[in-house]
Amino acid sequence: MNKEGKPTVLIVDDDKFLLEMYSTKFKNLGYEVCAITNAQEALVKIREGISLDAILLDIIMPNMDGMEFLETLRKEKLADSSAIIMLTNETDPNKIDRAKSLGVAGYIVKATTIPSQVVEEVEKILKSKKI
Repeated sequence: MNKEGKPTVLIVDDDKFLLEMYSTKFKNLGYEVCAITNAQEALVKIREGISLDAILLDIIMPNMDGMEFLETLRKEKLADSSAIIMLTNETDPNKIDRAKSLGVAGYIVKATTIPSQVVEEVEKILKSKKI
């Protein structure tokens, strides 16, 4: 939580336009936002101990994709108290099932969800976790 009592959100997406758009949406509602364009850098931040209420994670990224990132988080027991929400255009049922088996709190398809709906879904997930 930031000083205004709003959650801290990490957004990991290699699309800089979308990263900026989602960051702006959350910041306008008072969220603390950390926006990172690659999973390796995000892992460094998390390993350094950044406190996060939610992680919004794309799957399709170069070098380390979102699934590898998620698997690493689980294996290293990082960000255990954070709500991890996949925010991706990946619609492969096997990937969706894999993400769910790794304990994601939500799975949002960017192409079929407008940004305000993304924010609403994240807020709903955080409320259900009582953050």
